[in-house]
Amino acid sequence: MSDRIPHIVVLSGSTRRPSRSLALGEAVAQVASQKLDVVVTSYDLIDAGPGLGAAFTRDALSEEALAVIEAVESADALIAVSPVYKGSYAGLFKHLFDFVSPEGLANKPVVVGATGGGHRHGLVVEHQLRPLFGFFSALTVPTSVYASDNEFLDGKVVDLTVRERIEQAGAQLAHLLFAYSGRQEEPAPEEVTAKSATAA
Repeated sequence: MSDRIPHIVVLSGSTRRPSRSLALGEAVAQVASQKLDVVVTSYDLIDAGPGLGAAFTRDALSEEALAVIEAVESADALIAVSPVYKGSYAGLFKHLFDFVSPEGLANKPVVVGATGGGHRHGLVVEHQLRPLFGFFSALTVPTSVYASDNEFLDGKVVDLTVRERIEQAGAQLAHLLFAYSGRQEEPAPEEVTAKSATAA
């Protein structure tokens, strides 16, 4: 059995910092890291630089953009969160995944999430993000996460219901990672309660 520590990449589809999308993704990663030893690396689209949008083919990508794509492909698990623009995930977010190898996410645990101005955008995660990763044959965890602007305070998710979904998604990610890592000590199951979600 392998003792290598799994690597989680958090990818935000935002081109701004600070980013609510990145904060949401990192909250899920934090839950997973409390249940299983992991290494977490976070990226916003801004880390890919302007070379991402300027490229039409993978060999035309800038060094910064290629590095982000290769990090996604080499990760053991992915947490992908995009802001919603005009009813859909960010165009550059999709553009990045157009360069990911079709085999690059196969059998890889993935948490999908989104942020937006209101609850009317919440189904983006199920109607658009989940099918995207289904194309790649990724192992998308059952619980998706969505947070609207008023569910953040000082850059952190404070809404109890969203916190519960973060706990669920992070726990599911940890268990999938354990199953594929070959590690011997399984994450302890924890019941998600209002009390634990508030404490988080």
